[in-house]
Amino acid sequence: MHSSDQPESTAEMFGLLLRHFRVLAGLSQDQLGKRIGYSKSQVAMVERGARPPTDVFVQRADEVLRAQGALIVAAPKPPKQTERRNPLPGWFTPFADEEEKAWARHEYENHVMPGLLQTEAYARAVFTSRYPTYDDDEIEAKVAARLERQKLLSRRPLPDISFVLEMIVLTRPIGGRRVMKAQLHHLAEVARLRHVRIQLMDPDREDHAALDGPFVLLETDKRRQLAYIEGQGGSFFVTEQPELGNLFGKYGVTRAQAYTPERTLEKIEKMAEELCAPTSTGSSPATAAARAATA
Repeated sequence: MHSSDQPESTAEMFGLLLRHFRVLAGLSQDQLGKRIGYSKSQVAMVERGARPPTDVFVQRADEVLRAQGALIVAAPKPPKQTERRNPLPGWFTPFADEEEKAWARHEYENHVMPGLLQTEAYARAVFTSRYPTYDDDEIEAKVAARLERQKLLSRRPLPDISFVLEMIVLTRPIGGRRVMKAQLHHLAEVARLRHVRIQLMDPDREDHAALDGPFVLLETDKRRQLAYIEGQGGSFFVTEQPELGNLFGKYGVTRAQAYTPERTLEKIEKMAEELCAPTSTGSSPATAAARAATA
């Protein structure tokens, strides 16, 4: 194997060692994943050397499998220079690579504007709010990387893109009134693109297919399907059935439960107009936007 293959070789060697300890412990990939907080798909990818493990993954696996530090020592270490050049987290880079050339991308979000839809000011407010706190250089690098990813919206050939958003995403005033006003106008502009469909979830619905939280679905340039889920404790890919099919089905039901793209655009425009107008004493930007959303 050539020296240039060393990072892949290290990942494969770690995967073989992980599999050895897992089999020795009498655990399946699914069982190990549940014990360390990752999906079966991610355990399988790490064992194949297809994805480098995160520090959290390595620590938990070493403890659960009683490897006595062997997995920690064997874990592949990314070059520090690469980490400084790339503002994207290591666990997000594989997804960003697939996203860049994806044929289709679909997302359900329930608490913040999706990165692909954020204005520069809104993205900066998001990263400024982060805990633990980023320093100024980190914030600017991450904002630039987020804006760079948005080239997907205008890439040729045009990808098929859709979003289902909860109403709170549009009414929570991240960054303040001026930032949110510009964000709503930008959202309306993106919603008018022929290859992008944005839908708001009806806040008065009594049933909801996606109560488990946000997720992203991709169809790669080779038409392979995969899903990406991110939470407080980390992130993981879903690449195997039936979980993958369930997520695609869930997204289909969620879209059917949401407002149509046409009605959504009307709502967004009305909320932006309401946010532009002077508010009465004691009325916050979020209150004004929420009032417009339910009108």
